[in-house]
Amino acid sequence: RIEAVTAEAAEEYTYHLQDSFRELRAMFNNVPNLAQTIRKSIEENAELKKQVGDYLKEKVQQLKKDLIAKAVERNGVKVVVFRGEANVDAIKDLAFQIKGESNTDEKVFFVAGIKDGEKCALMVMLSEPLVAEGLNAGKLVKEAAKLIQGGGGGQPHFATAGGKNVAGLGEAVEHILDAAGLK
Repeated sequence: RIEAVTAEAAEEYTYHLQDSFRELRAMFNNVPNLAQTIRKSIEENAELKKQVGDYLKEKVQQLKKDLIAKAVERNGVKVVVFRGEANVDAIKDLAFQIKGESNTDEKVFFVAGIKDGEKCALMVMLSEPLVAEGLNAGKLVKEAAKLIQGGGGGQPHFATAGGKNVAGLGEAVEHILDAAGLK
């Protein structure tokens, strides 16, 4: 397949390319070698992303240590609660780390009320012994999601919900703990 631009359209296309090129050069302070400068900028961006990722992993590790230190035991269940502003994916990773580091017969209940920008989320992670006893993270989250004007659900061992009502997060976390008999 061959495509061609001719006559006035070819001139307009050329002018458009020239304008785009001028804009790019202006964005990079009219450097003499634009391609090399753009390549360097992309490489620097990739390196900064890597550094930010490493920093976030480090922060998650510190948060995990803090949460485990503050965990309380109720009715033979280790209850880990997070309330605060954070990235939902980072807290999800943290929840799976906590579950993965616990003994297979240990009863661990993780609940999080997360403010992420203008939105909010709930998260529940249960260890296998709690699921075997009949607790269901999906059901717990689904009921509490109404308090944050949202919806959600998931599997028996892990569930999330998103919503708009950040003010209802505290109440939603307490509702989850109460419904699980861990208040």
